[in-house]
Amino acid sequence: MSDRSRRRFLHTVATAALAMHAPLSFAETPPLRRAIPRDGRTVPAVGLGTWQAFDYADDPAADRDALATLRLVAAAGGVIDSSPMYGRSEAVAGRLLRKADPARAAFVATKVWTRGKAAGRAQIDESMRLLGRDPIDLMQVHNLVDLDTHLATLADLKTAGRVRYVGITHYTASAHADLVRAIERGGLDFVQVNYSLRERDAARTVFPAARANGVAVLVNRPFAEGDVFRATKGKPLPDFAREIGAASWAQYALKFILGEPAVTCAIPGTRNPKHCADNLGTASGPPPDAALRRRMAEHFDTL
Repeated sequence: MSDRSRRRFLHTVATAALAMHAPLSFAETPPLRRAIPRDGRTVPAVGLGTWQAFDYADDPAADRDALATLRLVAAAGGVIDSSPMYGRSEAVAGRLLRKADPARAAFVATKVWTRGKAAGRAQIDESMRLLGRDPIDLMQVHNLVDLDTHLATLADLKTAGRVRYVGITHYTASAHADLVRAIERGGLDFVQVNYSLRERDAARTVFPAARANGVAVLVNRPFAEGDVFRATKGKPLPDFAREIGAASWAQYALKFILGEPAVTCAIPGTRNPKHCADNLGTASGPPPDAALRRRMAEHFDTL
């Protein structure tokens, strides 16, 4: 991040935090960034998912929140992830990104989720149109649907300069072995996988394969579809949360994830700017080491 970009980021997030009465800790320093192994480009370690939160129509209040949220993420050049599977999310995100990110600083990712070469290519083109990104930063094969067909298309588009990075995704532990096999075949830049305090299987399977093959990791379901919050509702943070600068259970959960060296970026879904500010605050300060992560997990398991 250049000095000019750093100043712009700090100004944007500090202004937003004050307006929302959100914690300012995340606005005091630039966010933790992680390198994409394929070429060394860095992205903030916390980004944004759009599933459900951006799937709406004709809602000015939702637009105001979503626009403020996108501005927070784009100010840091953060990852914004979507999919044709997410209803109107691509269209909403693309429409608002034209206002929220005129400098096109955000790292925009989406997916192909259909069968057949022609249908896949048409869907990819439509996603680029809706999101207003051609080339697009990352195109992923969603849930491994028609994997070989789409990977061949994406390889061609990457060679042509229309796709910068190619990836695959899934959201269940039952698919982790398939993700590992695809990673080990080579040619991938990213893998997106579920991982959280509640769902830790990827650390034993997908993460080692990603590290060994130079593949970046996006983490979906960082709160296990709200299960983390259901387990912690009404319960105080442990005293040792101060050691990692966690001011909320969301930050506690995300800090646990970022303590895993294989993780490039976690993408919690929200359109609530206050929640987004809290999530982004997780990337302020160093992540927990292995010993503290074990303590965090053990404490969560007692709740």
